[in-house]
Parts: sequence; C-alpha cells; structure tokens
Amino acid sequence: MHVTRQRRNGGEARRLATPRRLRVLGATTAVLTLAGGGLAYASTDVFGNQQVGTEYADGIQVSGDQVVKPLGERLLTTEGKYMRSGLSPDGRFLAATSTDRNVALQIVDLSTYKVVWRVGKAAGVDQKLSDVSVGQEAPTYSPDGKTLWLPQKDGFTRFVVNGDGTLGAATPVPLVKAGSTSALPAGSVFSADGGTLYVAVNGQNKVVALDAATGTVKQTWSVGTAPRQIAVVGGRLYVSNEGGRPAKPGETTINSYGTQVPANPVLGTSTTGTLSVIDTANPSAAVRSIDVGLHPTALLAKGNALFVANTNSDTVSVVDTAKDRVVQTITTQPGPSSRVGYAPNGLALTADGHLLVTLGRANAVAVFRYAGRPQEPVSAIGLLPTDYYPATVATTGGKVVVTNTRGIDARGPDVTINAGPGTTPATGHGTHSTTGSFTRFALPSDKDIRRSTRTVFAQNGWNKHDVEQARGHGARPVPVPRRVGDPSTIKHVFLLVKENRTYDQVYGDDARGNGDASLAQFGATVTPNQHALAKQFGLYDNLYDIGTNSAEGHNWLMQGDNPEYTESSAGEYTRSYDTEDDVLGHQRSGFLWTSVQAAHKTARNFGEFMQFETKPAGATWQKYYCAAKSVSQGGDPAQLTDPSIKQDTQSPIPSLNAISNHDYPKFDTDIPDTYRAEIWKQDFAKNGPANLNMFWLSSDHTGGTPDPRAQVADGDVAVGTIVDTISHSRYWKDSVIFVVEDDSQNGTDHVDGHRAPVQIISPWAKHGTVDHTYYSQLTVGRTIQQILGAQPLNQKLAAAAPMEGAFTTRPDFRPFTAVPHQVPLTEGVTPPPACGADTTGTPSAAAPEVPAAAKGVAAQWQAWSTRQRFTGNTAVPDYANPEQMNRYTWYRTHGWTTPYPGDAKVYAPTQVPGAYIPSTDTE
Repeated sequence: MHVTRQRRNGGEARRLATPRRLRVLGATTAVLTLAGGGLAYASTDVFGNQQVGTEYADGIQVSGDQVVKPLGERLLTTEGKYMRSGLSPDGRFLAATSTDRNVALQIVDLSTYKVVWRVGKAAGVDQKLSDVSVGQEAPTYSPDGKTLWLPQKDGFTRFVVNGDGTLGAATPVPLVKAGSTSALPAGSVFSADGGTLYVAVNGQNKVVALDAATGTVKQTWSVGTAPRQIAVVGGRLYVSNEGGRPAKPGETTINSYGTQVPANPVLGTSTTGTLSVIDTANPSAAVRSIDVGLHPTALLAKGNALFVANTNSDTVSVVDTAKDRVVQTITTQPGPSSRVGYAPNGLALTADGHLLVTLGRANAVAVFRYAGRPQEPVSAIGLLPTDYYPATVATTGGKVVVTNTRGIDARGPDVTINAGPGTTPATGHGTHSTTGSFTRFALPSDKDIRRSTRTVFAQNGWNKHDVEQARGHGARPVPVPRRVGDPSTIKHVFLLVKENRTYDQVYGDDARGNGDASLAQFGATVTPNQHALAKQFGLYDNLYDIGTNSAEGHNWLMQGDNPEYTESSAGEYTRSYDTEDDVLGHQRSGFLWTSVQAAHKTARNFGEFMQFETKPAGATWQKYYCAAKSVSQGGDPAQLTDPSIKQDTQSPIPSLNAISNHDYPKFDTDIPDTYRAEIWKQDFAKNGPANLNMFWLSSDHTGGTPDPRAQVADGDVAVGTIVDTISHSRYWKDSVIFVVEDDSQNGTDHVDGHRAPVQIISPWAKHGTVDHTYYSQLTVGRTIQQILGAQPLNQKLAAAAPMEGAFTTRPDFRPFTAVPHQVPLTEGVTPPPACGADTTGTPSAAAPEVPAAAKGVAAQWQAWSTRQRFTGNTAVPDYANPEQMNRYTWYRTHGWTTPYPGDAKVYAPTQVPGAYIPSTDTE
C-alpha cells in the first residue's frame, strides 16, 4: 500500500553551510570527515517553523531533527516499519520483516518494484500468520531459492517460495526455550550445499546447526553474549556478539536478558564486543574469539576480508580471515565534533569495490573505496541520502537497494483513540501509523557522491563549525550560553517526564496555537494547571517527541538517542522493552545525568529510568491517595513512608542508583502523581535541588484505578504542585522547569502523531509567548546540557538547536500559584478511599452497568487487564497492546455493548485486530 503524496506547507528549509572536501587519515584507519570543520553550534532556526510530515523543497521533515529526500526511487508502504531484509539468491526478490501493523513479512519483486506478498494477521494480507513477532535480523532464503526462513521469537516459520516470489505452505520450526529464556533467533546462514542452516540463537548465547529438511538441531556451540549475525568463510563461522565476551570474576556487570555483561558502572554501557570463530569441520574444537568494537552487528565476507559493523563504536573492523585478526578500522563518523551516534548497521560491497555502510542515525549510506585486500587502506568517498533510519543495504542488478526502517515517519493511516468517560473518541495522526520504505539507485560517480555529502549534511542540520567551547573567564551569564561551559543565569534544571499525550490532546483547545479543539480529550477542564502555565510562561505548538512508544521515548530523553539495539528489538521486545535493565540498550557515551556530572554539576533523580520497585502487598491507589491528601493539608509527612505503602525503587545502573530517591515510585499507574509530588517536596525541603533534577510522573499514562481523565488530572495537579513549590522557593530566581512527555503514542494530532506538549517554566523564559519554532526532545536535551555546561552526548545532540529563542535576559520573577483541579481525582475509583471521595469539580457520568449478555466478554477483558503490568513490582509502561487498550477503555465507557469505531462487533481481547506490540497475551 502506497502513501499519497504529502501536502506542502510552504517555505523551504534554510540551507546550512556545506562541508568542504573529504580527507583520509592514516594507513590503517579510514576516516569519513571534513577538512577544517565539524558539527555546528546549532542555531535556533535550523528547521525554522517547519512541521513534521510536511514536504518542503529539501524533503520531508521527520520527527528526529532531520529532513529526508533520498537518492533514487522510493517504494513507500504503510503497513509497519521495516526491520531487516534479505535478498533472494537470484537477486530478484527482497524479503523484509516488518512490525507495528500486524504484518510480519513483505516480499518485494525488484523487477517491478512492488510489494507482491504480505504475511501476518492484519486484514487484507495475502497469507495469514498468527505469530507476527519478528527477530532482529533478516529472513534467509535457501541457496536454491525454494524456501524462506522467517526468524521469530521461539523459532522460524519456513515458507515454500513460488516462482513468482509469492509464498506457499508455511511450516513452524520451533527452537526450544531454555527455562523461561526464549531462543530469539537472529542471523542465519546456509551451508554451501544447503543442507544445514546455522542460526545465531540470540536469547541463549549460542549457535545451532539445523537440518534444513527436518529442522532438528544437529550441533550446538556456546558463543559470546547476544549473537547477531553469522558469516561463512570456508569451513568457519564468524559470529558477531553484540554483548561481547562473558564476564570475568570481579568485573562490574549489568544485566541483559539474564546474562551479566561487562559494563562501565558510570556510563552504564557494555565494554566489549567480539566475534566468535567456529570450525564446522571440527565441531568439538574450542570456539575462538576476536576482539572488535562495541555492539558488532552486521557482517560482510569477501575473499579473506570480513567487514564488521561496530554499531556503538561507529566503526567498521576489517578482519583478515587468513590471520583471524583485525588489520584496520574504518571510522564512519562524518565530523570530528561528535564521534558518537551514527549507528553503522548494514554492509554491502559493489562489484567495482565500493564498500557501502548504512548509517542508521544519519539517514545515509557512507561510501568507501576498497582495493580488494584486507590490509589495503580503505578510503572514504562520501555520503548518499536515504529515507528515515536505513537498516539494510544490498546490491543487485547494478542497483543499490536500501531498506529504511521508518520510511517517512508515522504518516500511515489515521488512528482513533478513546480516552474514557468524559471524553469523545478522536481520530488523527498517531505514532503507530508507521511507514517503511525501500530506496533504489545506481551508484553515482565518486564526484557526485562527494557532492551528495552536502545534501546529507543539510538534511541532518550539520554545519562546518565545531561545537563552541568556553574560552575562559569573563563571559556574561545568559540563560542559554552560546558556548558549552560559559556561565548561565540558570543553576537548577528540573525535567518532568510525563506519559504518552499529543499536543492536540492537551492544548488543542487553546485558540492561540495551532490546535484542533475536537481532539482535545484532556483540555483545560482536565489540565487547568498546564493551561495556566502555558498562558503565563508560553505556548509551544511545534515540538515533537521522536519515539513511537515509551521503550524509545525515555531513551531519547535520557540518551539523546534510541540505540540500534532497541530499534532492532521492536519486532519482539522480548530481551527488553524499556532498557533500564538492559545494558545493551545504552550508548557508549552515557546519559544526561552522567554528562552533567562530567561537567562537575550535581544530579538528583525521582523515578526516571528506574527499573525495580518493591511495593508492599495491599498498597492500593486509595492508600497512596489518602496519604498524599493528608500531607498536602498539613498532616504528618511520616504517612508517606508508612511501612504499609513505603516504596523501594532501585536502578541496576550504579551511577543512577547513587543519585536516586528510593522512596519515590517509578512507573506504576496505581500510585497517584500527587503522592510522588509530596515525596519530592519532603526531599526538596530537606536537601534543596541539584543542578539537574529528573522526575517520572506516570499518571497520565492511564490504566490505573481511576478513570483516565482523573489520572490525567492527577498528573496535572502534581505538575502544579511542583511548579508552585519551586517558584515560591529561594531557588526560583535561577531555575528552569521543563515539562515533557516521553512519547505521544496514546493520542492523536492533526499535524503529526509525534507532536507533543511542552512547558518551559522559568523567570528567564519568555512569558506569554506563542512559539511556532520547530523543537524536539533533542532540542530540550541540548538546551539542558548547554545551560549546565555539559558536552553533547552524541551527534544528534551536538547538531540539535538549543532553545535559545524561548528565553530572555530580562527575567520576570513572578511565581506560579497552582490552580484548583476541576475533575474529581477519585472519579471511577472503587471502592472509594477511606479518607473519602474527592468532591472537587464535576464528575463525568458513571460508566453503564455491564448487561447480562456482555458479562462473559467483560470478564475476559478484566482478566486481560490484570496481566498488563499497570501496577505492582513488575509495572511496565506501554505493556498493553495499544489497540487492545483503546477497546478496553471504550467498552468500559459504553457498557460493553457498543463496538469500537470501525469494528463490526465487541471483541474479546484475543480477537482484537490492529497494531502489534507484545503484551502478556503474546508472551
């Protein structure tokens, strides 16, 4: 299915200064870089007032601070984002895995450049398949092209391949779980005779040899942690181990799917990457190991050269397989200002010796010249533009074909969101309206490749000047310094992270901005404090959250990136969903708090990026509500930590655990944010603020005991309380408060599903402004780092535009006084709390009783809801399938008798069609 051409909105992106010539450094290291320049101090008008989803002369604006206008032909689809793709032996067909729209596999006929076959459980697919999980790596064709093997959570589905590329009979080929540990097959490769399929069993740290005819396991080898891809060179298998070698006694480690991985305790990242070498001719021989860069993923073998994409090191290792050692390292970063975050993740080699490397985070293919011998220095040529997040590159028929995970961003079919009693369903753009694309082109001349590098720089907002550093003493303090390390008038930054709302869903009813009031499900009645803050301090109607869901959103906020590991895990989310307890989801440069600490500033954490919660049995929403209510009215603060409700929240990342308040709850929708605010107030009164203060306020996620709008109102009260407290304190004069969402997946928006609310609250913020400037989570993160003198964590943050224009050098010190809530915070709560129901405001009409004929389906939904990790020690944001969650809310509101808009009937949980995000029901 093709997307229609996107509307234009007028205006053209300002063209940045373009890079000069490329130079190559060293005999053993190829560097793709610029002579005399790197990344710019980003000006605030890099993308002007452009809106995500609109096509301009320079391309389509996407949510990740980029414009996309790829080289060559684009084949665009709207049935989910593509993960990886594999080429048929004759080069005619491309088999691509996809996720997020219930389509697991799509086949492209490259002779017609059309999708000819789709497999999954969405309506209208060509072939039904109940399990739509897909692994991190590509499907594999047999050498004769007659079968196709689709990697899934606990095995494969093997398809017969017809002559026209379509698929025939499907046969499951299971791989056995190891206790509760799934197999998670990743890369696979056939023996030369086609009789054996070698499989990297990612979840169990092993490689198995499968009989291709029967699917039985013939041989097993233990390898490193999280094996990803396999290459065959002669009689040997080379396996990329993303998590590196096993830990040694006494080493600091952090978990990844049950394996303790050597880790840096401050930066929270893994510290090794390896290749395992298996001799298939001597299966009992010891498996050997070669050290490479961090997070080795893609492999490419040519002659006795093996290329290894070290995704988190931003390098490519060249291994001489005759010697089994690394003989050169290719550095893939285009500019010296940031060495981190380009994500080399795919490799190909043309017949005339061009090495192609996809740079996922740069939306580009880096092109190098390879002379044909492993030790011959590889030379850099330039960059070619792709669509959003290229993941795989292949060459066939004289053409280069790139598989782009995110296509043109979330511009697929509109979604309908129901937000519960007191609201009406809203239809518009959503983050799960994901797209994927293929781009195809003939490789240009080296001269044209160098010329296209300028395009890639402009599309990423890169410039020719280095990030400016402080030049010594004497600089005048301003709110957002132009140079990193120069003084700021702001000493204390508060970052409040909320959950899952779009701009229109909250501010669509504010006539000053670009809103759609019909989509304002949680408008001024539900969020009076946020509306009052927007009037006093400013309304920002063009900011975008980048991620599709919470698994991505918290990474974008805390790391300024969503690492490739998390991007490629999206087809299963089994090793992890959020990566708070998964070291492989952490970039090598660390987190927002570590960058602030490296700048000799302090940090304090209240729930954000925390993983483990110990919650007493019987600690109900009602008890937390009553404790918070009593303390807010002058009661004994000791109630907040009474043993019957006292929290113990912990992080496996030592540097985060050391700065966290362990009484403050992590994500748990059955703990009100008003309780969180009171816990913080006690800490604030006793200790004062750090330079960076991080919060997780999760009530507006919904899914807890109260009705949805009551939970959103509870979050609004907490925001009002926190801002009121800070603004009436002695710290107000040099503070700024950012209020953001982690993602915007549970709302709709008329501009784009990624558009989200933000508040910038400070004496130094421009008051009463309405700002239409393009901003994103990256610009928020860069602004925080700029204020606190912290170095950008990666190339995305280095190129991001600090929100300089949102601040003023003429402060207004008037405080903010919280306004009363208008929705009862106990709306929908059964039984009512012991301290009494909240009588403030006007409750919505009570949900209808369940009629006798619907009690059976209602009971199934109730059983479903208990497994969604909304609360308790294993609470996980976004754990529920969003399509199921929407229907659950709708059915509760409409008495279990009215079908969800667009459905023919009331579905049981197992019958719901729609986007696939793993939940308990798919475990």
